[in-house]
Amino acid sequence: MIHGGDLAGAMARHGGTLADWLDLSTGINPHAYPVSGKITAESWQRLPGSKHLENLLTAARAAYRIPKHLGLTAAPGTQALIAQLPYLLPDGPIAILGPTYSSHRASWTRAGRTVLDCSSLQEAKDSDAAILLLVNPNNPDGRVTAPQELLELARARSVNGQWLIVDEAFADVDPDCSLLPHLSGENVAVLRSFGKFYGLAGLRLGFLAAPAGICDAMAQRLDSWAVSGPALEVGAAALSDTSWQGAMRQQLAREMAGLQAVLTGCGMEILGGTPLYVLIRHEQAENLHRCLATQKIWTRIFDFDANLMRLGLPGSDYGLLRLNGALKRFSKGLSC
Repeated sequence: MIHGGDLAGAMARHGGTLADWLDLSTGINPHAYPVSGKITAESWQRLPGSKHLENLLTAARAAYRIPKHLGLTAAPGTQALIAQLPYLLPDGPIAILGPTYSSHRASWTRAGRTVLDCSSLQEAKDSDAAILLLVNPNNPDGRVTAPQELLELARARSVNGQWLIVDEAFADVDPDCSLLPHLSGENVAVLRSFGKFYGLAGLRLGFLAAPAGICDAMAQRLDSWAVSGPALEVGAAALSDTSWQGAMRQQLAREMAGLQAVLTGCGMEILGGTPLYVLIRHEQAENLHRCLATQKIWTRIFDFDANLMRLGLPGSDYGLLRLNGALKRFSKGLSC
Protein backbone atom coordinates (compact mmCIF):
# COMPACT_ATOMS: atom_id res chain seq x y z
CA MET A 1 0.00 0.00 0.00
CA ILE A 2 1.69 3.20 -1.17
CA HIS A 3 1.57 6.65 0.35
CA GLY A 4 -1.38 9.00 0.08
CA GLY A 5 -1.38 12.75 0.30
CA ASP A 6 0.27 13.67 -3.02
CA LEU A 7 -2.40 15.55 -4.93
CA ALA A 8 -0.25 16.40 -7.96
CA GLY A 9 -1.61 13.53 -10.03
CA ALA A 10 -5.19 14.27 -9.02
CA MET A 11 -4.85 17.95 -9.92
CA ALA A 12 -3.17 17.12 -13.22
CA ARG A 13 -6.16 15.01 -14.20
CA HIS A 14 -9.07 16.81 -12.58
CA GLY A 15 -7.78 20.36 -12.21
CA GLY A 16 -8.04 22.75 -9.32
CA THR A 17 -5.55 23.96 -6.74
CA LEU A 18 -4.66 22.51 -3.34
CA ALA A 19 -7.23 24.79 -1.76
CA ASP A 20 -9.97 23.27 -3.93
CA TRP A 21 -9.37 19.70 -2.80
CA LEU A 22 -10.64 17.79 0.20
CA ASP A 23 -7.80 15.34 0.80
CA LEU A 24 -9.02 12.16 2.50
CA SER A 25 -6.22 10.01 1.10
CA THR A 26 -4.05 9.98 4.23
CA GLY A 27 -4.41 8.89 7.84
CA ILE A 28 -2.93 12.15 9.08
CA ASN A 29 -4.77 14.13 11.74
CA PRO A 30 -6.33 17.17 10.02
CA HIS A 31 -5.96 19.13 13.27
CA ALA A 32 -2.25 19.80 13.62
CA TYR A 33 -0.57 20.36 16.94
CA PRO A 34 -0.04 24.14 17.29
CA VAL A 35 3.61 24.94 16.73
CA SER A 36 3.38 28.67 17.31
CA GLY A 37 5.79 29.62 20.06
CA LYS A 38 7.35 26.16 20.13
CA ILE A 39 10.24 26.88 17.74
CA THR A 40 13.05 29.21 18.80
CA ALA A 41 15.16 31.25 16.40
CA GLU A 42 18.16 29.27 17.64
CA SER A 43 16.74 26.00 16.31
CA TRP A 44 16.70 27.46 12.78
CA GLN A 45 20.12 29.10 13.02
CA ARG A 46 22.26 26.53 14.82
CA LEU A 47 22.96 22.85 14.37
CA PRO A 48 20.73 20.63 16.51
CA GLY A 49 22.22 20.32 19.99
CA SER A 50 22.58 17.26 22.19
CA LYS A 51 20.48 18.85 24.96
CA HIS A 52 17.52 19.30 22.62
CA LEU A 53 17.86 15.71 21.44
CA GLU A 54 17.95 14.52 25.05
CA ASN A 55 14.79 16.52 25.79
CA LEU A 56 13.01 14.93 22.83
CA LEU A 57 14.01 11.39 23.78
CA THR A 58 12.97 11.97 27.41
CA ALA A 59 9.56 13.19 26.27
CA ALA A 60 9.18 10.25 23.88
CA ARG A 61 10.06 7.72 26.59
CA ALA A 62 7.36 9.13 28.84
CA ALA A 63 4.72 9.48 26.11
CA TYR A 64 5.29 5.98 24.74
CA ARG A 65 5.96 4.41 28.17
CA ILE A 66 9.25 2.93 27.02
CA PRO A 67 11.10 0.82 29.62
CA LYS A 68 14.47 2.20 30.71
CA HIS A 69 16.38 -0.85 29.50
CA LEU A 70 15.34 -0.26 25.88
CA GLY A 71 17.30 1.92 23.52
CA LEU A 72 15.59 4.78 21.70
CA THR A 73 16.61 6.52 18.49
CA ALA A 74 14.97 9.51 16.81
CA ALA A 75 14.94 9.83 13.03
CA PRO A 76 13.63 12.16 10.31
CA GLY A 77 10.46 10.10 9.98
CA THR A 78 9.83 6.37 10.40
CA GLN A 79 10.38 5.93 6.67
CA ALA A 80 14.12 6.46 7.27
CA LEU A 81 14.05 3.78 9.96
CA ILE A 82 12.11 1.34 7.78
CA ALA A 83 14.75 1.71 5.07
CA GLN A 84 17.62 0.93 7.47
CA LEU A 85 16.22 -1.92 9.58
CA PRO A 86 17.05 -4.68 7.03
CA TYR A 87 20.74 -3.92 7.52
CA LEU A 88 20.63 -4.11 11.31
CA LEU A 89 18.67 -7.26 12.10
CA PRO A 90 19.85 -10.88 11.64
CA ASP A 91 20.10 -12.53 8.24
CA GLY A 92 17.26 -14.66 6.96
CA PRO A 93 13.74 -14.32 5.57
CA ILE A 94 11.19 -11.89 6.95
CA ALA A 95 7.49 -12.72 7.23
CA ILE A 96 5.09 -9.77 6.94
CA LEU A 97 1.48 -9.91 8.09
CA GLY A 98 -0.58 -8.24 5.40
CA PRO A 99 -2.04 -6.66 3.52
CA THR A 100 -0.38 -3.65 5.10
CA TYR A 101 1.86 -0.66 4.44
CA SER A 102 3.87 -1.65 1.37
CA SER A 103 7.07 0.26 2.22
CA HIS A 104 8.00 -2.49 4.66
CA ARG A 105 8.05 -5.12 1.94
CA ALA A 106 9.80 -2.78 -0.49
CA SER A 107 12.61 -1.97 1.95
CA TRP A 108 13.39 -5.61 2.78
CA THR A 109 13.20 -6.58 -0.89
CA ARG A 110 15.64 -3.80 -1.85
CA ALA A 111 18.01 -5.14 0.79
CA GLY A 112 17.98 -8.54 -0.92
CA ARG A 113 15.95 -10.29 1.75
CA THR A 114 13.38 -13.00 1.09
CA VAL A 115 9.94 -11.71 2.03
CA LEU A 116 7.17 -14.13 3.01
CA ASP A 117 3.58 -12.88 2.96
CA CYS A 118 1.26 -13.98 5.78
CA SER A 119 -2.48 -13.45 5.47
CA SER A 120 -3.42 -14.25 9.08
CA LEU A 121 -1.92 -13.84 12.52
CA GLN A 122 -1.88 -17.59 13.00
CA GLU A 123 0.10 -18.03 9.80
CA ALA A 124 2.52 -15.38 11.05
CA LYS A 125 2.86 -17.15 14.41
CA ASP A 126 3.58 -20.43 12.65
CA SER A 127 6.28 -18.89 10.48
CA ASP A 128 9.85 -19.89 11.20
CA ALA A 129 11.22 -16.81 9.42
CA ALA A 130 14.08 -15.09 11.22
CA ILE A 131 12.02 -11.90 11.46
CA LEU A 132 8.28 -11.29 11.70
CA LEU A 133 6.77 -7.86 11.04
CA LEU A 134 3.27 -6.57 11.68
CA VAL A 135 1.58 -3.18 11.92
CA ASN A 136 -0.55 -2.57 15.02
CA PRO A 137 -3.10 -1.05 14.56
CA ASN A 138 -2.88 -2.27 11.01
CA ASN A 139 -3.09 -0.01 8.00
CA PRO A 140 -5.56 0.02 6.23
CA ASP A 141 -8.06 -2.11 8.17
CA GLY A 142 -7.28 -1.00 11.73
CA ARG A 143 -6.86 -4.57 12.99
CA VAL A 144 -5.46 -4.56 16.54
CA THR A 145 -3.55 -7.42 18.14
CA ALA A 146 -3.63 -7.27 21.94
CA PRO A 147 -0.25 -6.44 23.50
CA GLN A 148 -0.32 -9.54 25.70
CA GLU A 149 -0.67 -11.73 22.61
CA LEU A 150 2.20 -9.88 20.96
CA LEU A 151 4.31 -10.26 24.10
CA GLU A 152 3.78 -14.01 24.12
CA LEU A 153 4.71 -14.14 20.45
CA ALA A 154 7.81 -12.03 21.06
CA ARG A 155 8.98 -14.27 23.90
CA ALA A 156 8.43 -17.44 21.89
CA ARG A 157 10.43 -16.02 19.00
CA SER A 158 13.20 -14.69 21.23
CA VAL A 159 13.83 -18.16 22.65
CA ASN A 160 14.68 -19.29 19.12
CA GLY A 161 16.82 -16.23 18.35
CA GLN A 162 14.11 -14.78 16.11
CA TRP A 163 12.88 -11.19 16.00
CA LEU A 164 9.58 -9.34 15.99
CA ILE A 165 9.08 -5.87 14.47
CA VAL A 166 5.94 -3.96 15.40
CA ASP A 167 5.07 -0.77 13.53
CA GLU A 168 2.90 1.28 15.90
CA ALA A 169 2.47 4.24 13.55
CA PHE A 170 -1.17 4.73 14.58
CA ALA A 171 -0.93 3.63 18.22
CA ASP A 172 -1.15 7.21 19.55
CA VAL A 173 -4.92 7.10 19.06
CA ASP A 174 -5.10 3.95 21.25
CA PRO A 175 -2.09 3.91 23.62
CA ASP A 176 -3.31 0.76 25.38
CA CYS A 177 -2.60 -1.30 22.25
CA SER A 178 1.13 -0.57 22.45
CA LEU A 179 3.54 -3.41 23.16
CA LEU A 180 6.26 -1.07 24.41
CA PRO A 181 5.33 -0.82 28.12
CA HIS A 182 5.31 -4.62 28.45
CA LEU A 183 8.75 -5.43 27.04
CA SER A 184 11.46 -6.85 29.28
CA GLY A 185 14.39 -7.85 27.06
CA GLU A 186 12.76 -9.65 24.11
CA ASN A 187 14.07 -9.46 20.53
CA VAL A 188 11.64 -6.72 19.54
CA ALA A 189 11.94 -3.51 17.53
CA VAL A 190 9.05 -1.04 17.72
CA LEU A 191 8.49 1.88 15.35
CA ARG A 192 6.57 5.00 16.41
CA SER A 193 5.49 7.75 14.04
CA PHE A 194 5.07 11.32 15.27
CA GLY A 195 3.47 13.10 12.32
CA LYS A 196 0.23 11.16 11.99
CA PHE A 197 -1.43 11.76 15.35
CA TYR A 198 0.04 15.23 15.78
CA GLY A 199 -0.90 16.23 12.22
CA LEU A 200 2.65 17.32 11.39
CA ALA A 201 3.78 14.81 8.77
CA GLY A 202 5.94 17.44 7.08
CA LEU A 203 8.02 17.85 10.23
CA ARG A 204 9.50 14.37 9.58
CA LEU A 205 9.98 12.71 12.95
CA GLY A 206 9.86 9.09 14.05
CA PHE A 207 11.35 6.74 16.64
CA LEU A 208 12.83 3.27 16.99
CA ALA A 209 12.65 1.56 20.38
CA ALA A 210 14.69 -1.65 20.54
CA PRO A 211 17.59 -3.26 22.41
CA ALA A 212 20.31 -0.66 22.94
CA GLY A 213 22.75 -2.23 20.47
CA ILE A 214 20.23 -2.00 17.62
CA CYS A 215 19.37 1.61 18.44
CA ASP A 216 23.03 2.59 18.68
CA ALA A 217 23.69 1.01 15.29
CA MET A 218 20.68 2.83 13.82
CA ALA A 219 21.91 6.15 15.19
CA GLN A 220 25.30 5.55 13.58
CA ARG A 221 23.68 4.82 10.22
CA LEU A 222 21.57 7.98 10.43
CA ASP A 223 24.72 9.92 11.40
CA SER A 224 24.97 13.36 12.97
CA TRP A 225 22.08 15.84 13.18
CA ALA A 226 19.56 13.41 11.70
CA VAL A 227 16.63 15.29 13.27
CA SER A 228 16.28 19.01 12.62
CA GLY A 229 16.33 21.58 15.41
CA PRO A 230 12.68 22.60 14.86
CA ALA A 231 11.59 18.94 14.93
CA LEU A 232 13.45 18.41 18.22
CA GLU A 233 11.68 21.33 19.86
CA VAL A 234 8.20 20.73 18.48
CA GLY A 235 8.43 17.00 19.14
CA ALA A 236 9.46 17.47 22.77
CA ALA A 237 6.66 19.98 23.36
CA ALA A 238 3.93 17.89 21.70
CA LEU A 239 4.93 14.61 23.31
CA SER A 240 4.83 16.28 26.73
CA ASP A 241 1.45 17.93 26.17
CA THR A 242 -0.84 15.34 27.75
CA SER A 243 -3.79 17.75 27.88
CA TRP A 244 -3.73 18.26 24.13
CA GLN A 245 -3.30 14.53 23.55
CA GLY A 246 -6.31 13.58 25.67
CA ALA A 247 -8.57 16.24 24.19
CA MET A 248 -7.50 15.31 20.66
CA ARG A 249 -8.26 11.61 21.16
CA GLN A 250 -11.78 12.55 22.20
CA GLN A 251 -12.19 14.91 19.26
CA LEU A 252 -10.96 12.35 16.75
CA ALA A 253 -13.35 9.73 18.14
CA ARG A 254 -16.28 12.14 17.74
CA GLU A 255 -15.31 13.08 14.22
CA MET A 256 -14.81 9.45 13.19
CA ALA A 257 -18.27 8.61 14.53
CA GLY A 258 -19.65 11.38 12.35
CA LEU A 259 -17.77 10.14 9.29
CA GLN A 260 -18.96 6.57 9.85
CA ALA A 261 -22.55 7.78 10.20
CA VAL A 262 -22.30 9.54 6.84
CA LEU A 263 -20.79 6.49 5.18
CA THR A 264 -23.36 4.02 6.50
CA GLY A 265 -26.13 6.49 5.71
CA CYS A 266 -24.97 6.40 2.10
CA GLY A 267 -24.94 2.58 2.00
CA MET A 268 -21.21 2.04 2.46
CA GLU A 269 -19.96 -1.12 4.19
CA ILE A 270 -17.41 -0.31 6.89
CA LEU A 271 -14.74 -2.97 7.40
CA GLY A 272 -12.58 -1.31 10.02
CA GLY A 273 -10.21 1.52 10.72
CA THR A 274 -8.92 3.76 13.50
CA PRO A 275 -9.98 7.23 14.69
CA LEU A 276 -7.79 8.60 11.85
CA TYR A 277 -9.11 6.56 8.89
CA VAL A 278 -11.88 4.18 7.91
CA LEU A 279 -11.83 1.30 5.43
CA ILE A 280 -14.93 0.56 3.37
CA ARG A 281 -15.90 -2.08 0.87
CA HIS A 282 -17.85 -1.16 -2.25
CA GLU A 283 -18.21 -3.21 -5.43
CA GLN A 284 -17.71 -0.03 -7.44
CA ALA A 285 -14.88 1.43 -5.37
CA GLU A 286 -12.87 2.48 -8.42
CA ASN A 287 -15.84 4.27 -9.96
CA LEU A 288 -16.62 5.89 -6.61
CA HIS A 289 -13.01 7.03 -6.32
CA ARG A 290 -13.19 8.63 -9.78
CA CYS A 291 -16.58 10.22 -9.08
CA LEU A 292 -15.33 11.80 -5.87
CA ALA A 293 -12.19 13.00 -7.65
CA THR A 294 -14.26 14.89 -10.22
CA GLN A 295 -15.74 16.74 -7.24
CA LYS A 296 -12.25 17.45 -5.87
CA ILE A 297 -12.39 14.83 -3.10
CA TRP A 298 -9.35 12.55 -3.00
CA THR A 299 -9.50 9.05 -1.48
CA ARG A 300 -7.40 5.88 -1.44
CA ILE A 301 -8.04 2.71 -3.41
CA PHE A 302 -5.83 -0.37 -3.50
CA ASP A 303 -4.20 -2.52 -6.15
CA PHE A 304 -4.56 -5.67 -4.01
CA ASP A 305 -8.37 -5.39 -3.79
CA ALA A 306 -10.42 -3.32 -6.22
CA ASN A 307 -13.40 -3.23 -3.83
CA LEU A 308 -11.66 -1.39 -1.01
CA MET A 309 -11.40 2.32 -0.28
CA ARG A 310 -9.84 4.16 2.65
CA LEU A 311 -10.92 7.62 3.79
CA GLY A 312 -9.35 9.93 6.33
CA LEU A 313 -11.19 12.53 8.40
CA PRO A 314 -12.57 15.58 6.56
CA GLY A 315 -11.57 17.74 9.53
CA SER A 316 -14.58 20.10 9.47
CA ASP A 317 -18.36 20.11 9.33
CA TYR A 318 -18.16 21.66 5.88
CA GLY A 319 -15.85 18.91 4.64
CA LEU A 320 -18.15 16.23 6.03
CA LEU A 321 -21.19 17.84 4.37
CA ARG A 322 -19.27 18.06 1.12
CA LEU A 323 -18.41 14.36 1.27
CA ASN A 324 -21.98 13.46 2.19
CA GLY A 325 -23.33 15.33 -0.83
CA ALA A 326 -20.83 13.69 -3.18
CA LEU A 327 -21.62 10.21 -1.86
CA LYS A 328 -25.36 10.75 -2.21
CA ARG A 329 -24.85 11.97 -5.75
CA PHE A 330 -23.00 8.75 -6.56
CA SER A 331 -25.52 6.49 -4.77
CA LYS A 332 -28.35 8.07 -6.76
CA GLY A 333 -26.55 7.30 -10.00
CA LEU A 334 -26.16 10.96 -10.94
CA SER A 335 -23.49 11.84 -13.46
CA CYS A 336 -20.07 12.64 -12.09
